[in-house]
Amino acid sequence: MSSAEQVEGTTRRPSRQRSAVLALLDGLDGFRSAQELHALLRERGDSVGLATVYRALQALVDEGQLDVLRSAEGEAAYRRCSPSHHHHLVCRSCGRTVEVADPPVERWAARIATEHGFTDVQHQVEVFGTCAECAARA
Repeated sequence: MSSAEQVEGTTRRPSRQRSAVLALLDGLDGFRSAQELHALLRERGDSVGLATVYRALQALVDEGQLDVLRSAEGEAAYRRCSPSHHHHLVCRSCGRTVEVADPPVERWAARIATEHGFTDVQHQVEVFGTCAECAARA
């Protein structure tokens, strides 16, 4: 693309803040909240406001560059994702996240949607548990 990115019919210019958020997430494992990312950016010397971090994260989610995961309390957490459709295994203790593809889930979602007359269906599957390392420590 040119110096501007096309997103859902609008033009967004790449920003220093989005670049900083992406660079930070590239070096992190697991999902992180906007507040955690904001604190890490500040520690690195990036003077960016929390509201700007939220806007940058939402733009990156809209562009398909980040996954977003909502906790049971409704808090959003973000991580860099692969471009292909996938699901996540997430450790409740340490936050370790594994991307998984599962063709049976895809077929099930398509079958259920068809049975109920739904079209243009999207889905997201998150599986929470305890990873082997955390289980061994317990």
